[in-house]
Amino acid sequence: MKIDRLIGIITILLQKEKVTISQLAERFEASSRTIQRDIDHICKAGIPIVSMQGYGGGLSIAEGYKINQTILMQEELSAIFMGLKSIDSISKYSHTQSLMEKFAYEKRAVLSDKNSIMIDLSSFYQVSLTEKIDLIKQAINNRELIRFQYYSEKGESERTVEPYFIIFRWSAWYVYGYCLTKQDYRLFKLNRLSKLQNLKTNYEERVISEKGLNFDQYIWRDDIKLAALFDISVKYRLIDEYGTECITFDSQSGKLLFENNFTNRNYLLQWILSYGDAVKIIEPLDLVDEVCLNAENILNQYK
Repeated sequence: MKIDRLIGIITILLQKEKVTISQLAERFEASSRTIQRDIDHICKAGIPIVSMQGYGGGLSIAEGYKINQTILMQEELSAIFMGLKSIDSISKYSHTQSLMEKFAYEKRAVLSDKNSIMIDLSSFYQVSLTEKIDLIKQAINNRELIRFQYYSEKGESERTVEPYFIIFRWSAWYVYGYCLTKQDYRLFKLNRLSKLQNLKTNYEERVISEKGLNFDQYIWRDDIKLAALFDISVKYRLIDEYGTECITFDSQSGKLLFENNFTNRNYLLQWILSYGDAVKIIEPLDLVDEVCLNAENILNQYK
């Protein structure tokens, strides 16, 4: 059942006095049985649709029932389509234009295809990412198991998973599901998995608790408070990554004092090393030792 098709059917019924199931089937390139199921869902949602048999018959919204067509304001519709366009950026198919046409009323466009905000959710791996999302989305809809090779800090492993959600968070795409290999819920980063396949094996849907849907629990939490001095030359990068609130000018050293909390020690270490000699750690002191050790190991590589 597609929400855009349901909206399209309701819109047509608002515009036309009567329409037949065969006409709707042809318009939406679906079977008559599918359209009949859609009509049933619309009726269950509280919109009464009357079916009249015989010559000149067809479907229509019950007389006296009105739908407020201004329930969605221009700004709200713009926000909806902005979100749809962002999804189109990682989808094989574009649904935005067809849905916009279905919102047309008496040949007057509800809104134009112009928006001052553009969101591109794709990445350098757009082609492979789109294919992964499409396969996982189909598996979720059909409640089918997926299998893939996964690469993490702990090594490489094969996972069989019951997929439940595709998530965009922390600037990356993830699939959330129940891992049969680990017998627990897990969050997997799409760029880290390969050899993805749909096993075409159905699974019984589990009831996920509210706590299980708190995805913040799946990131490492070390709560490390970092204080470090950075060269003025990298100020733009600090602002780009963490904003101006974390930076103050240190008049004594002539450098930028950066203070912020981090939740992943390994990420913090790699982030500090990426600044080379443009940073000096003040605290924590044990992180200073780790940076020095890594620097020595790098130097040894070139000796």
